[in-house]
Amino acid sequence: MKIKHLFLAALASLPMVTSAQKNKNTATPGTLSRPKLVVGIVVDQMRWDYLYRFNDRYVAGGFKRMLSEGFTCENTHIDYLPTETGPGHSCVYTGSVPAIHGIAANNFIIQATGKPMYCAEDTTVRGVGSTSVAGKMSPRNLQASTITDELKLATNFRSKVIGIALKDRGSILPAGHTPNGAYWFDDATGNWITSTYYTNDLPAWVKQFNDKKLPTAYLAKTWETLYPINTYKQSTTDKSPYEGAYRGEAAPVFPHNFPAIKGADFAAIRSNPLGNTFTLDFAKTALDAEQLGKGEQTDFLAVSLSSTDYIGHQFGPNSIEAEDTYLRLDRDLAAFFAYLDARVGKGNYTAFLTADHGAAHNAQFLKDNNIPGGTWDGFAAATQLNNMFEKELNVKRAILSIDNYEVNLNYAAINNAKADVEKIKDLSIAYLRKQPGVLYVVDMQKVQSASIPADLRERIINGYNAERSGAIQVILKPGYFAGHGKTGTSHGVSSPYDTHIPLLFMGWGIKQGSLNRDTHMTDISATLAALLHIQMPSGCVGKVIPEALKK
Repeated sequence: MKIKHLFLAALASLPMVTSAQKNKNTATPGTLSRPKLVVGIVVDQMRWDYLYRFNDRYVAGGFKRMLSEGFTCENTHIDYLPTETGPGHSCVYTGSVPAIHGIAANNFIIQATGKPMYCAEDTTVRGVGSTSVAGKMSPRNLQASTITDELKLATNFRSKVIGIALKDRGSILPAGHTPNGAYWFDDATGNWITSTYYTNDLPAWVKQFNDKKLPTAYLAKTWETLYPINTYKQSTTDKSPYEGAYRGEAAPVFPHNFPAIKGADFAAIRSNPLGNTFTLDFAKTALDAEQLGKGEQTDFLAVSLSSTDYIGHQFGPNSIEAEDTYLRLDRDLAAFFAYLDARVGKGNYTAFLTADHGAAHNAQFLKDNNIPGGTWDGFAAATQLNNMFEKELNVKRAILSIDNYEVNLNYAAINNAKADVEKIKDLSIAYLRKQPGVLYVVDMQKVQSASIPADLRERIINGYNAERSGAIQVILKPGYFAGHGKTGTSHGVSSPYDTHIPLLFMGWGIKQGSLNRDTHMTDISATLAALLHIQMPSGCVGKVIPEALKK
């Protein structure tokens, strides 16, 4: 009897574990458990190697926190072509590919009519917060559901979903078809706007945020480097022939005088690292105003950081500007995660970070360092082909465009001239194969029998949408990309510098660790669906990454 009393006394002295503590980050078998909030972060044009290239000067709470506390998939690739912003954001959130979700490129051709279409364009709506054409946008061109849509469906639309990005497509496509709001930046007014697809009036909190005129304050600052400029050892010298200058600058060198660069509108905030700061300022305001993570259902905040893309295009990945941008972004992310900890609670939210695509090194930089590379001018090739077809076949403008590494045929002109479409395709392929920098040219009707590597064939097929993609696919040699300028860089091809992207998860339900097996951009929404115990998006072809999830 004495032993029994001692045993009970010992039990009583142990700290009590509440059911809430026991279930934190884990689900009791047979019960439904979800995080209070999911935060999706897409860093536009972030190469995977940026996680480590600048790592020695990252702070503890940003990228390093995700790497140390969360789970990193080190070998995540994009599954299709072309690697662009619209298809990338669509793939992350649908788990699908352009062949299915329909966002074949940022700008594509409706093949039946020859009409050009911007991926988020919608002439049936009008802007809210601006009268400019920037407001005529919606997700209607996206032909599949998103993980954000599926969350709304799973909770009978009680979850809240908000999309935010400077770029309209970076906000609209992740937020899906059913969000509570999607907001993007209007260059003309310097305000966050939306469209009548979502609402007829901006919420009061958005108006109050716009009233702060933060772009004016940010563009009044000169861009100086965070550290002494001679300590940027991961970059080329400041005065480099590989970089493009801002409007009005004599040379692309620090300091960048944004008060002089700004111009008549507010577009300059896009190519300023403070554009990312401004975006996260707005995201924090949305978090508080919409009470995200405070309700009974899981909410979703989708944020895309666009300034990295504008700066990357202008200066290239080897510039001090790019290095300084990522060091500043790292600090912004640290502050943002700390804000989420305070408002939602550390361990109560799940965050993931990825990219929509990467970027090539500047072509001349590669040449100067004896590495194969170059640029290829698709516009010039289209002009040459049109001249040839007009002269030899009497067809005027048989080629609408060569864009997104695809040849778009002018079927109306070809039919009117009673010309042979197959002959025009064959002649185009024969001509393009002889162009410097071209590796393969593929007739999309014959792609299955084309003599190309199997992995490349799969990406071509995944990217081909019969209603919105060109009839011929052009594949360039490694190190080459479409363009004719000598500064900056671009993306869109099948090489690892464009397809190898970061993928990190952190927070509720996520293990600590890393993975080196192949994973894919399409796997992101499938993994989130498993985490949340909801259905995968309607066009999802991805697979769950079980190694990242707590059981």
